[in-house]
Amino acid sequence: MSQPERLALLGHPVSHSLSPAMQNAALAASGRSIRYETMDVTIEAFEATLRDFVAHGGAGNVTIPHKQHAFQCMDACTEPANKCGAVNTFWRDDYGRMCGHNTDVDGFTKMMTEFLGKIPENARVAVLGSGGAASAILTAIADWPGATATVHGRDLARATATRMRHSVVVRAGSMRDPVIGEADIVVNATPVGMSSDEQPVEIDRVAPNAIIVDLVYAPQETPWVREARAHGHRAIDGLSMLLHQGVAAFECWFGEEPDQSVMKKALLEAAGRS
Repeated sequence: MSQPERLALLGHPVSHSLSPAMQNAALAASGRSIRYETMDVTIEAFEATLRDFVAHGGAGNVTIPHKQHAFQCMDACTEPANKCGAVNTFWRDDYGRMCGHNTDVDGFTKMMTEFLGKIPENARVAVLGSGGAASAILTAIADWPGATATVHGRDLARATATRMRHSVVVRAGSMRDPVIGEADIVVNATPVGMSSDEQPVEIDRVAPNAIIVDLVYAPQETPWVREARAHGHRAIDGLSMLLHQGVAAFECWFGEEPDQSVMKKALLEAAGRS
């Protein structure tokens, strides 16, 4: 595989991301001189920017709102990326092809295994959102024993399309769908809460014993996670998933494992949780 000469996160917005702190710590620990940067790219400019970046030796990550668009731009994709129709990690191979992978899939399962001790059987999971992050979560859940999922979005047509792509999904509904209150695990896979105190759904609409998972992360955790804990729920934000997907991305770019302890330390410091 061609070694990247540049690394970047492409998204809109990207200023909030902690990926540069984590990846630059890993790069320094591995003795590499290149740096990981952020590139704020609009939807209209995304494809041209991505292709130019890769043509000039770039590799990296993709975040909101470009993960599904990135999948369409790839010359070749891994099985997880093909299953969810979204790419969050890209690189150029020895044949000059732009290749895509989705490290969110395995990253989510690793986070949940750490958090719960093991993946539960027959879990009923409500996924809030119908974009690339939601598709990655649904792809992961499909491998959980006996799991079923419902998907909920502000755009019901888009939620229905997501349901058709993932056989683990038994129902598509709105964000007001009462079936959310029947789920064992409720996952926020939307950007809600990233830059405001808004919550994806009110905590009193979920089951009293439901586990709350917010893929959004913030220095003092998100308002939704804090509210959930105040009401007695087990709750976690997406910082651990960010770490696991970042470790897997580094392996894609360089064919070797990074120093995960260095990455975790940098991530916690950047998040103000050290």
